[in-house]
Amino acid sequence: MKALIQRVTQAQVTVDTVVIGAIDQGLLVLVGVDPGDAAPNIEKMAHRLLNYRVFADADGRMNLNVRQVMGGVLLVPQFTLSADTRKGLRPSFTSAASPEQGLSVFTALVDTIKQQYEGVETGQFGADMQVSLTNDGPVTFLLEN
Repeated sequence: MKALIQRVTQAQVTVDTVVIGAIDQGLLVLVGVDPGDAAPNIEKMAHRLLNYRVFADADGRMNLNVRQVMGGVLLVPQFTLSADTRKGLRPSFTSAASPEQGLSVFTALVDTIKQQYEGVETGQFGADMQVSLTNDGPVTFLLEN
């Protein structure tokens, strides 16, 4: 599983001109699912997303997590994160999970995080989404497990 996290001052997801998920300060998380991802990966990633320290403390150091700043979490499925881009000029998606597995793992990740934290919004799996954000910093990290 891969999660591209961006510290944002605001972010939103739109489908067919309708905003389906929006947050103010927090984390925009683009989620890619790999074929071997299962329950242990989901638990580990949920823990990392809620506890990864990317927000500034009083001294300006990245020592606070999204819970500590009471930020939002916007989870957006993004199968292209699992593409193989090592060769050629076109991505290969043979390394990505099937759509059925991707939906199952993404839904389980959302459910796991929602059980532990209230400020969660989501994109829509399989939809043509428009994502807008204001990256704060910019601060962006790729988490893998």
